[in-house]
Amino acid sequence: MAAIQMVSSTLLEDNLEQAAGLIARAVADGAELVALPEYFCLLGRRDHDKIELAEALGRGPVQSFLGEQAKRHNIWLVGGTLPLESPDTTRIYNSSLVFTPEGARVARYDKIHLFGFQKGSESYDESASIRPGENCPQVFDAPCGKTGLSICYDLRFPELFRAMGEVSLIVLPSAFTYTTGASHWDILVRARAIENQCYMLAPAQGGVHENGRRTWGHSVLIDPWGEVVSSLEEGPGFVAGDVSQRRLEDVRQALPALKHRTM
Repeated sequence: MAAIQMVSSTLLEDNLEQAAGLIARAVADGAELVALPEYFCLLGRRDHDKIELAEALGRGPVQSFLGEQAKRHNIWLVGGTLPLESPDTTRIYNSSLVFTPEGARVARYDKIHLFGFQKGSESYDESASIRPGENCPQVFDAPCGKTGLSICYDLRFPELFRAMGEVSLIVLPSAFTYTTGASHWDILVRARAIENQCYMLAPAQGGVHENGRRTWGHSVLIDPWGEVVSSLEEGPGFVAGDVSQRRLEDVRQALPALKHRTM
């Protein structure tokens, strides 16, 4: 499997072209499941730019692109996130969709935790343009086993991951800021893998974007013991590795923490 890292721009067409090229590279490297980062299709100049790209579920250029890429390459594709219409006309759902090798959509997760941050001149408020999702937790059955869906800021809320139950893999499309990523990304993503004794596949945005935002990158695949299988610091590319059922079994048998839980 592979996690794609991008430096998305303000132009949808450019981002889809960049994503297509990176997916093709990951597939050539042997990936059977590929995950794109949060906001892979657009990092606009303004928070509300994403609203103009909002699609109805089941139709739209971004969803068509994802289904076609999955079918063309015969892969499972976790489509990072894209803006989907919500009942609130002033906000969208920030949604992650999963497509099978046949190009069929089999899972959807709408981000529930919305990032807010204020430090000096650096400020973010996702709730201004995004409506929190109401459909968690979400898991689907992939060839590597039961797989959970999460998005970026969710990483700070371990109860969401516990609610997924026993999974082999959790996918976390992200666009962590450089400021928060430098301090917290590695610690948190490894912690989620360790405490849930599963693999974490975290595709991320990684670089300086047209809107001036700098994202942390460090897309990563982490194993159930918390060890880094593969990581990419910055710039477009991908990380890849295998999900080993033997590794999952060995970790869970040696330290059966999931069975020791009392709450």
